[in-house]
Amino acid sequence: MDPLNDAKIIDSWHKNATPWTAAVRESRIESRKAITNQAIIDAVLARKPTTALDIGCGEGWLARTLTAHGIRVLGVDVIPELVTAAQRAGGGDFRVASYEMIASGEFSTAPVDVAIANFSFLGKESVDGVVRRIPRLLTPAGALIVQTPHPGINSRDVPYVDGWRNGSWVGFSDDFSDPAPWYFRTLESWIGLFVSNGLAIVEMREPLHPTLQQPASVLFVAVAG
Repeated sequence: MDPLNDAKIIDSWHKNATPWTAAVRESRIESRKAITNQAIIDAVLARKPTTALDIGCGEGWLARTLTAHGIRVLGVDVIPELVTAAQRAGGGDFRVASYEMIASGEFSTAPVDVAIANFSFLGKESVDGVVRRIPRLLTPAGALIVQTPHPGINSRDVPYVDGWRNGSWVGFSDDFSDPAPWYFRTLESWIGLFVSNGLAIVEMREPLHPTLQQPASVLFVAVAG
């Protein structure tokens, strides 16, 4: 298998679903615990939604959190083991669906107030397809909220150009293996992706690490316009 493509991302997550679930539920991921989890929660709650679609929901932590705030959440993921873990924990409606199913309209749901991709827009063609579909998944006042690694921080030692990059499990336990690659997009490319698909960015946040004072991520809020 080509080590740098969308299919390889899925292959890696099939292999790492169990250790990932444990790492999330035991709060082992420092950046998420300290910064980025609260950042995505705050961004979603600021929209005051009643319904949400969690794209690439993983084991369901975000859906459970939002459900506790009175939001009806549908979580989707392509990895059955992660969806099963989410279903067992409850706190939302969870289904298996690929990004290609979402992009084609094969997976359908009622329009939602927010569609969320929290560190789950990792690929190239798969992500392009979902973003094209997003305007049809939102209510008239709905928004897409995307949190992703900050392009500036993640391009210090390599050229600042779009392209595939190798993944890494540095900082994670030895239970993880075969890290997933990811498709790097410059800030300009992220903005272009949204705008070219009928989405207008109404807010961009850069959650800061509390001690390093460097962005831990970048967070986009976009509406159909």
